Amino acid sequence: MKNIKCTSCKNGLSRADCHFAEVGGDSSQGLFLRNGMGKELMEVKVMGIVVDPKASNPVVVLVDLAGQKALPIWIGVFEAEAISRGLEDVVTLRPMTHDLMKQILDTFQVSLNRVVINDLKENTFYANLYLDVEGKELIVDSRPSDAIALAVRVKAPIFVTESVIDAAKESGLFASNLLEEQDELRSIIENMQPEDFGKYKM
Repeated sequence: MKNIKCTSCKNGLSRADCHFAEVGGDSSQGLFLRNGMGKELMEVKVMGIVVDPKASNPVVVLVDLAGQKALPIWIGVFEAEAISRGLEDVVTLRPMTHDLMKQILDTFQVSLNRVVINDLKENTFYANLYLDVEGKELIVDSRPSDAIALAVRVKAPIFVTESVIDAAKESGLFASNLLEEQDELRSIIENMQPEDFGKYKM
């Protein structure tokens, strides 16, 4: 079985090695929280960007804070580069799209409180940005890739709704036992075709 190269660590580690090098936390943190609308949310963090060895498509891997559960989402190359730059705090000569978005928020003193990946329909993930504008919360629809790229720049928390987790489980796209079964996520990525699931409609 081929290793899945993690583009965020640049050292040729296998997916399993990269996971245990980057993901930590107390196992008690992998719990669902309930928001004000009654939806249960699981906080996640970006493990990194890996590459699907079959189709060479980038995949952003979200893991819960305990490092036990993982949700891979197929994204485009430009989106993967944007997320990777944010994770590595890379500064470009001129602001790229998501750096510009952060500058706009900072200029108008708008805070990104959280990102919520809130829906999964017709093989596409959806997300919302929760913005604090002069003390009022505004919700803005977003592609998950853009939302994640912005969140890693402003250090905002990322959540996934329980309904999305359930839908991903039904589609075989959710790894729930990473600490004991290190090949679970790798098998999901290698066996899933981007045209079958999770590829954003650009």
